[in-house]
Amino acid sequence: MLRFRPATALRLAPLAALTLTLSCCVAPEREPAPAATAPAPAPAPAPVSSPTSAPKPTGEWTEWTATPGQWIYRRDERGTLALFGEPNQDALLTLRCELPARRMFLTRAGSASAPTPLTIRTTSGLQGFTAQPTGGVPPYVGIALSPTDMILDRMIYSRGRFLVEGGGAPLIVPSWPEIARVVEDCRA
Repeated sequence: MLRFRPATALRLAPLAALTLTLSCCVAPEREPAPAATAPAPAPAPAPVSSPTSAPKPTGEWTEWTATPGQWIYRRDERGTLALFGEPNQDALLTLRCELPARRMFLTRAGSASAPTPLTIRTTSGLQGFTAQPTGGVPPYVGIALSPTDMILDRMIYSRGRFLVEGGGAPLIVPSWPEIARVVEDCRA
């Protein structure tokens, strides 16, 4: 018969504690890792479409998303101008008054190798023009206007925005005071 001896138990206690501690630190057996496989190829990037090839929005034009940008007014040696676009970028739309000739010019970023139709839509009507390529980098197309042309008043008083179509992607621009300022400069 086995008898419990306190002295023997005290001598074995540290050994049992050490065994228990070591058994907790041993990592469990694992299955071997599978052989490394080649990563799946990255999907091909989507083709980038140019602004001139973007699909035309559908529905009522007054509900289309506005073109990002803002108007600024400037004076130079030829007269005054209002430029629309994003800061530190080339203007998307320009309205210029050449003071000596009392002529208005509207140009928009876009390319054409020949005269191209250009339409300006406002909340009170639309008017069509034939825009001429003006060249330059980036390229622009433009029209000449009399300072008394009714489309200028329609652009000024359009409810919040107007649309310029032709020569590139449609431009939905706000009808801010800079437009009226340039027109008034030419009419004075």
